[in-house]
Amino acid sequence: MRSARSNPAFDHGAALRVPPPNDTRNWHKLWAWLGDDAHAMTEAGAVQVCTPQGWCIAHSGDWIVLSVSGDFHVAHTGRTLDA
Repeated sequence: MRSARSNPAFDHGAALRVPPPNDTRNWHKLWAWLGDDAHAMTEAGAVQVCTPQGWCIAHSGDWIVLSVSGDFHVAHTGRTLDA
């Protein structure tokens, strides 16, 4: 029996993790990789990425996947919220 998936099935190609806000070197790599398919956010450690489903916000620790088809996808990691 197959269960319903909560996440889309990606045709995986490559992925980069969104770095912490103070990791300048890896932010430069991420911006170069994303090119025109991303916009800066005012929130530190966040980037807005163009996906087939529309614009999606990725935060530090999330994975941005570049599929074989050339589309970006965001895989969110579990984050805890401070009260």
